[in-house]
Amino acid sequence: MEPFFWQSVAVGFAAQLVDGALGMAYGLVSTSFLVAMGAPPALASAAVHTAEIFSTGVSGAAHAWRRNVQWSLVWRLAPAGVAGGVAGALAVSFAPVSLLKPLVSAYLFLMGAFVITLAFRRAPEKPVAPNGARRIGLIGGFLDAAGGGGWGPITTTSLLGRGHAPREAVGSVNVSEFLVTAAISATFFFALGGVRWSDIAGLVIGGVLAAPIAAYAVSVVRPRLLMGVIGSFVSSLALWQITVALDPHLTFLASLRRLLG
Repeated sequence: MEPFFWQSVAVGFAAQLVDGALGMAYGLVSTSFLVAMGAPPALASAAVHTAEIFSTGVSGAAHAWRRNVQWSLVWRLAPAGVAGGVAGALAVSFAPVSLLKPLVSAYLFLMGAFVITLAFRRAPEKPVAPNGARRIGLIGGFLDAAGGGGWGPITTTSLLGRGHAPREAVGSVNVSEFLVTAAISATFFFALGGVRWSDIAGLVIGGVLAAPIAAYAVSVVRPRLLMGVIGSFVSSLALWQITVALDPHLTFLASLRRLLG
């Protein structure tokens, strides 16, 4: 086996462990890895979503088995996510979407900070009526396909902000993600004519191995602690993305200041 294969296994395992336990970041971690290895963004997103068909299938089944899923929420979230995902995959295949990333990062930072505040006050033990789930799914699916990741951060943090119990929010998001990912992958096959299978095998194996472990973790961790971890993770990741996006501009301004000074 090539070294790259084992690196993909490690990244797939780590990404799915985080995604299955917190409901987010598989696409962000995996896509960043593939782009760093030289894959074009559209092909990287296509490879990640193809790999996610397998890992999200196992993850969703594990969450369903442990009764972490609110099915009425899934039936509202998944169809809208499929529609948004198809639109996002077509957009990234034929048009630049780099302007979306700073806006998404700013939104995630604010949502993460809000979720942290929820961890310090009394949260409902049962999820509320899933109002707005279709809109959340539509936005989350589009940004996930267009940016190579984002379904979990958008949907999970939004649902938590609306008062859903962390365990059922994460489980429902994971089950919905399987359907959304399948639709996105099919769209990429149509638009790009295929994917790089060499990028997929390691991600699939690592993700499948991690999925049952993550489903067990989310069912035993205390809700307040899990909510705090989710909020901190999202805010930190978003702040890092904002810093990376602004770095070229900051470097340019610093150079201009030295030139003028």
